[in-house]
Amino acid sequence: MASGGGRGREPARGTEGAGNKVDADFDPQADDADLEDWGYESPLTRWSPVVALVLSLAGFGISLYLTIEHYTGNRALICLANSVLNCRTVTTSAESMLFGIPVALLGLIFFTVMVTINLPVLWRSWPRWLAWSRLAMVLGGMGFVIYLIYAELFMIKAICLWCTGVHVVTFLLFVLVVSSFPAVAARSD
Repeated sequence: MASGGGRGREPARGTEGAGNKVDADFDPQADDADLEDWGYESPLTRWSPVVALVLSLAGFGISLYLTIEHYTGNRALICLANSVLNCRTVTTSAESMLFGIPVALLGLIFFTVMVTINLPVLWRSWPRWLAWSRLAMVLGGMGFVIYLIYAELFMIKAICLWCTGVHVVTFLLFVLVVSSFPAVAARSD
């Protein structure tokens, strides 16, 4: 039943051994679109929703911790303190506020939205605008992270490990969302 190469063909099925079905023409080097044509789901599209949710929850947790620390005033940040690493210096600096709003609270709001739009069910079958919203959020988040890293390195001259955790999570979300965006947007209504 196999026809010539290319899209839209049905995979030829052969048998090897006792009843084991094997795709005779399966190409492990095929791109994701070819895999989907054959009925296989690419690892990127299969795991992206789960990984995105886990990353969003991690970012939410760290941002929640930093927000609680900001508002309680305990200043009991669990963080190393030396000339370079100093969470207290970073989280109490003038740069830790943006238009009178704590950066930690902005991170908490960002990750609350990201947890919501990264629910696996919303990755699989939702309107195209949701995929675009997810992309816009990570682009904005990554832009803000670049500013915060600049502020830590050149203005505050100290690094907060908790903030770095948020930066790493945001970067990983950025890479995941941007790399899976074409497949997710094409699959959307």
